[in-house]
Amino acid sequence: MESKIIDLLGDEAGDLLGHVCKTVPRENLHVPGPDFVDRVMAISDRPTRVLRNMDTLFNTGRLAGSGYLSVLPVDQGVEHTAGASFAPNPLYFDPENIVKLAIEGGCNAVASTLGVLGAVSRKYAHKIPFICKLNHNELLTYPTKHDQTIFASVDQAFEMGALAVGATIYYGSDECRRQIQEISEAFHYAHSLGMVTVLWAYLRNSDFKVNGKDYHVAADLTGQANYLAATIEADIIKQKQAENNGGFEALQFGRTNKKMYSDLATDHPIDLTRYQVVNCFMGRAGLINSGGASGENDLAQAVRTAVINKRAGGMGLISGRKAFQKSMQEGVELLHAIQDVYLSKDITIA
Repeated sequence: MESKIIDLLGDEAGDLLGHVCKTVPRENLHVPGPDFVDRVMAISDRPTRVLRNMDTLFNTGRLAGSGYLSVLPVDQGVEHTAGASFAPNPLYFDPENIVKLAIEGGCNAVASTLGVLGAVSRKYAHKIPFICKLNHNELLTYPTKHDQTIFASVDQAFEMGALAVGATIYYGSDECRRQIQEISEAFHYAHSLGMVTVLWAYLRNSDFKVNGKDYHVAADLTGQANYLAATIEADIIKQKQAENNGGFEALQFGRTNKKMYSDLATDHPIDLTRYQVVNCFMGRAGLINSGGASGENDLAQAVRTAVINKRAGGMGLISGRKAFQKSMQEGVELLHAIQDVYLSKDITIA
């Protein structure tokens, strides 16, 4: 194993790299690997063209042939305002630089808006897989509210040469059921055209914060969001990595079983993320965790997230702000550091 990974993990290295998961054993999971499409997806109802496009995803970039994914997502120009997102590096106001970062960074794919990808599609759609995001939460509505609005159609994504479509559902929000209906229909149509489907399965509800604790990152709540995402046939599920548990109990809603907290998860970060994987139909839908916001020690945090995801049985990392809110060189180095975790044969599934 590269000593750099151990150094970046610091005092947690022994715990994260040596942990043995005693909740749901890895033998019960459909783990990532070079044969994932043949072993897992080929027996599903996905059209042949979806299998071909998923295979293309798996065989692009530095992780080609590994069964893992490293994706650069840049939809923050809409989701967080362009000024706030690109002020740290104004180069990324230009869509071409976003795609260049994904290519130079060795990513399997670049995920962004219809406008960003469409601006350079004829030059790059055949060079790196495009994931076109169909809906967004814009921040010019006042007062701000949490809703996802359709900005693009599946046909527009297909016509520009995108290999996959992405969408967000805010589970727990007032608009959740409408979003489920919209995206379920969109994903069905995308599959009929041969496109891979990627769901940002996020939680949004102000009541999910209780006594200063944020249960938007609770294993039980995010796990159920993952299960709902797999239910509408998301091929890949993007989720924030779990940081705590007991959301249903703290919020006193939903239905639970005591074994959810005693047998299926512990407080260990790898076990919390394992529970997220379990809810992705035991890994039949790949779990890619979010890289999170940019801040201090981004490199160490990104590597830590990747180690937890891989050892839990996840399929990769989708890291945006940590990469593009830096110089191009620093962004490439961060993406490569994440990929090195998935390329390491010494970092195994717990």
